[in-house]
Order: sequence, then C-alpha cells, then structure tokens
Amino acid sequence: MLSPKTVRNVKRVIPFGVLWFIFSLIYCVLEKGLLGQLERYPTTGVAYNFYRNLIAIPLAGLVVGLFTGVLEIGYFSKWFIKMSFGKKIILKSIIYLVIVVLFLICLTMLNASYTYGYTSFKTILSPAFAFFADYAVICIIQYVAAIIVITQFYAEFSQSIGVGTLSNFFLGKYHHPLEEQRIFMFLDMKSSTTIAENLGHVKYFEMLREYFFDLSEAVIDYAGTIYQYAGDEMIICWKLKEGLRNNNSINCFFAMKRALISRSEKYNQQFGVLPGFKAGLHYGMVTAGEIGSLKKEIVFTGDVLNTSARIQGLCNQHNAELLVSADMVKVLQLPAKYIIRSVGENMLKGRGKAMELFSITTDSLY
Repeated sequence: MLSPKTVRNVKRVIPFGVLWFIFSLIYCVLEKGLLGQLERYPTTGVAYNFYRNLIAIPLAGLVVGLFTGVLEIGYFSKWFIKMSFGKKIILKSIIYLVIVVLFLICLTMLNASYTYGYTSFKTILSPAFAFFADYAVICIIQYVAAIIVITQFYAEFSQSIGVGTLSNFFLGKYHHPLEEQRIFMFLDMKSSTTIAENLGHVKYFEMLREYFFDLSEAVIDYAGTIYQYAGDEMIICWKLKEGLRNNNSINCFFAMKRALISRSEKYNQQFGVLPGFKAGLHYGMVTAGEIGSLKKEIVFTGDVLNTSARIQGLCNQHNAELLVSADMVKVLQLPAKYIIRSVGENMLKGRGKAMELFSITTDSLY
C-alpha cells in the first residue's frame, strides 16, 4: 500500500501531465490550421502527418508534463521554497524552458531520422539547426513558455491555498453544501505570549514560520489537511476513515513532537527556545461548502469544531499535551505503546452535557 505522502505527491504530479497533454492537443490543432494541406514542414522539409502528430505530440506532452511535475514536487518546490512568489515563477520557468527546448531538439532529430533514415549524425542534426534558426520557432517557444508559466502558477496557487482545495474549486465539489464526518485537531503553541514578548514580534514571526513549516511534514505523512492557521494555532482535519486508518490522527501528533525535538538545536541557536504545543481532538458531522464573494473559501461548520477547540483549551487544566473526546476514544484502536487515561467528566462551553475526556501519552516517541 502506498503511503499517504506518496499518494499526495502522485495527485500533485498528475495535473502537470494533464495540462501539458491538453495544451499539446491544442498545439496540434493550431499547427494543422497553419499548415493546411502541406505534406512537409516548410523550414526543415521533414514530413508532416497530422494524425501521427495528433498521437505523438500529446503523448510527448504528457511525458514532459509528468517529468516536470516530478521535478517540481520532488525537488524544485523544496529548493525554492523560501523564495518569493515572483522569483520562484521566473527561475523555475527558465529552467523548465531550457529542459523543454532540449527535448524539442531531440524530438526534431528523431523526426528527421524517421523521415530520412539514419545515414549520419549530420543528416538528422541539420533539420534541428534549420528549425531552431527559423523565426517560426520563436512562436513555438513562446507557446511552450506560456504553458510553463501556467503550470507554475497552478503549482504555486495549489500550494498556497492547499493541495486539493484548488481542484475542489474547479470541480465544484463544495459548490453546494455537503455533510461529512471529519476529525479535527486544534493544535496550539504553549506559552506563545511569553515567547512573543521575549523574542519581539519580528523574531517571533520568523520562529512561527519555521515552527509551522516543521510541523507540516508530519501532516503530509499522516494524510492530514491543514484547514486553517489562526495566530499560533494550527487546525488540522481528516475525513473520518483517513484519520482512523493506521491511527493517522494520533500518530500525526506524536510525529510533530518528534519533528520539533529533532530540530531542537536549530530552535535553541536561532531563537533561544524550543516551542511546544498541546492539542484537542474530536470527530463528528460537519457541513462543508464554498463561502464568500470577494474572497472564496471552503469552510466547515458544525459542533465538532467548537468542541475540539474547547477540548484543547482544557489541556493546561489537566496538565495534558493531547486530550481527546470519549467519542474519539471509542473509534480508535491504539497499540499498547499509547497510554490512555481518563481525566473525568468536563463541562464544555456551549454544551449542555458533560463530556468525558482522555489524555493520550506514549513513553516511546521514536
């Protein structure tokens, strides 16, 4: 079975292939309109076959798209992550354009080899030189550059508003309200006010950025979605089935603890403090849907959000780092390494009935 991180990355790569495939089809139609009934390309003299191109070019586009998607998700998105939006778009677009131009040279040489037969390297290299020396190639490169920029905008916007959210907007999944069962984790930094006062607002913001960045990897690894950031609070959610599978929602919490502990030297050197956090978990039915006109968002409404927030607010009172509702404990199947302890019945603001809460700890973080 593929890990949640691998599934997520595959879903992120596929749209690159789809976009390149669609634009390659459009190019084939445009090329047919320009060449009409010609049987050879005017510049290179290489044979032109519309039906062959209609298969070969989109397939080549699909391969290039998937290749650029792998580069983007696997490497470039990490290498350029701390650059500004504009710089990332420009630098990555230039790199991708160079790659695609090299690919076009190889494709032209292969086409020449198919047409003339392989007699010598010069025979198949000459059409490539003729093609790239012609003014018409500028139009093709501009078209390719436009595809690259569009895919880069897609990648950046998808990353900015959340993986999957952009596709949900396009597909209209939440255009009409839907009911879903979801797990919510409200995660709050410990002693954030004191830390902010000691560091100052600018230094505190820099630490907060590192803190959220380091926690996000665990969310990806355990199939979670970051619903919102609210000050120093992170709200994470799972569809019920995904959150329960392999205890993703609970494992995520402790994976985040490990992530911070493993980077303790960085935090102590840069900020003089290692931030900690506490969290509350609950699950229940929510209504999900698009909201807003000037600024659209996909939002969740339901008692489960308020309850999760109230549970997290009781962590200090019970000296606990992770509190979960009794309803949540009933559906979990935790291994022996986790210690579940009841902290008793608690009245939560906004609820007329007391709720039993449980703390979950472990002696083996690693």
